[in-house]
Amino acid sequence: MKRREMFIGGAAFGSFAGYSTRRWISPAAATAELPGQAVTAAHLRSFRARADQITDIKVCLRPFRAAGPRLDAERFGDKVVIHNYGHGGSGWSLSWGSANIAVGNAATTQQKKLAVVGCGIIGLTSALIAQRAGFEVTIYTRDLLPHTRSVRANGSWTPDSRIALTEQAGPQFPDLWEQMARYSWATYRDYLGQPGNPIMFLDNYSLSDLPSQARPEEGVDPGQPTFASTGRPQQSAEFAAWPERIKDIIPAAVPISGSDNPFPGLQVRRHSLMIYNFGAYGHLLLSEFFQAGGRVVIREFHTPADFKTIPEHTIINCPGYAARDLWNDQSLIPVRGQTAWLPPQPDIAYGLAYRGAAMLSKSDGVMVQGFDLDHLGEMTGVGNSFEHPDRTEAERAIGIFADLFDRFPAVKG
Repeated sequence: MKRREMFIGGAAFGSFAGYSTRRWISPAAATAELPGQAVTAAHLRSFRARADQITDIKVCLRPFRAAGPRLDAERFGDKVVIHNYGHGGSGWSLSWGSANIAVGNAATTQQKKLAVVGCGIIGLTSALIAQRAGFEVTIYTRDLLPHTRSVRANGSWTPDSRIALTEQAGPQFPDLWEQMARYSWATYRDYLGQPGNPIMFLDNYSLSDLPSQARPEEGVDPGQPTFASTGRPQQSAEFAAWPERIKDIIPAAVPISGSDNPFPGLQVRRHSLMIYNFGAYGHLLLSEFFQAGGRVVIREFHTPADFKTIPEHTIINCPGYAARDLWNDQSLIPVRGQTAWLPPQPDIAYGLAYRGAAMLSKSDGVMVQGFDLDHLGEMTGVGNSFEHPDRTEAERAIGIFADLFDRFPAVKG
């Protein structure tokens, strides 16, 4: 399976106090197990894992940079452009912490009016943090959040999912990662319990055919190509992960065994996973932005020269993968990811991960993703910019869970 787990921090520009092939054992699973402790599994009712129930297939291109997100500032004519893009598969998870850094950088310009380019999750959280810090904010964007690449994502807490390569990010980046992760986690907690459950925790069960002690540990193979020799990631072990840095605040994964195991013969671990319900959460954030006096201008940008038409002198640039063309940033590498969506099933309140596929039951539908169907680990989708749905891939992922529930009919209950 695959990592998709923890998170990071550290102060490249300082925190603005004005206003938080590796095997995926489970998101947040790099936290230590509780020694000798087993957890009783709740009764699991199977979801309708059928390809003829697909309502939508979404494809996103995660904006990966080997050195980690771009958070620097540069002068462009009479403008100061503060970049905030390149978060790989960790954009949702690190959005608040990354925005906090970008706004802190903007505060040094001593301008009261601020422009944000882009209204994906990075742009929108940057705008909100700026408002809380006293800026008058205008978002310039082609699309509002519901129509951006952001909402084609998985929608769960994955703060170090292809966030950087260990060597290329350098020794100081883990501190920056931890700062972003902790700030984001604390901010997300403020949204728990809101109407519509924009943010919530879900029991997530990670299943494996192998005992945990049989899962091989991986390191970079010096005899094989790497990013340093080719300019592209070549091995899963090159990707960075620092879950131990925030294990004090993330619920630990715990084993389920014996009669409590709903999948006899499989190794099962459960943890509480934070998820984002896109509809409710996006509506809440946009409402907050407008209620605080924010403005949105629908505009498309093609080159940096177009930024000269923006009246504000301080700009936070949040274009996501589009920065590859807009800002000619060839350091951005696409990482393709696809999710299939089935009708919502409110009586199914859990998630599963098994054999390279994941399922999350969310308020806006049951999300099924094939994150490692071909056993490529973190290399899955790297360099793939094909942004059209692949129904065969969706059916393969759904088929894994259909087969699982056929093998364990007692789970159906």
